[in-house]
Amino acid sequence: MNIFNLYFSETNILLNNKGIFLILGDIVFWIIIRTAITIPAIWILKSYIDYQLWLIIGIAAIYGIIIHPAILSYKKFEVKSKNLLESSLCATCKHFDASAVLCMKYDKHPTEDYIPCEGIHWEPK
Repeated sequence: MNIFNLYFSETNILLNNKGIFLILGDIVFWIIIRTAITIPAIWILKSYIDYQLWLIIGIAAIYGIIIHPAILSYKKFEVKSKNLLESSLCATCKHFDASAVLCMKYDKHPTEDYIPCEGIHWEPK
């Protein structure tokens, strides 16, 4: 089985109607991608503009391209996960990790419509 097919089949279950993932790992993944693109671009820009202007542009780019979108994505993650954390059977299980919205026993992300163990292995906290 191809690892990319496995990843995308699991994340397709977790898409909501607006296409926002409920996986915290996706937020971290895009932070790494944005950083890998932004830092070299800022470094290349250093040789073309004055140092003081470069410093201001660099700080603004790091905040605007890396930090601010990460904060917004995390806030969306919290809002989308709030209902699951408050009203799900998984939220009361000892195998559930609320910070990542993850069933630790099955290593799967539950949703409002999907419970990894289907309630069979539920144990109180």
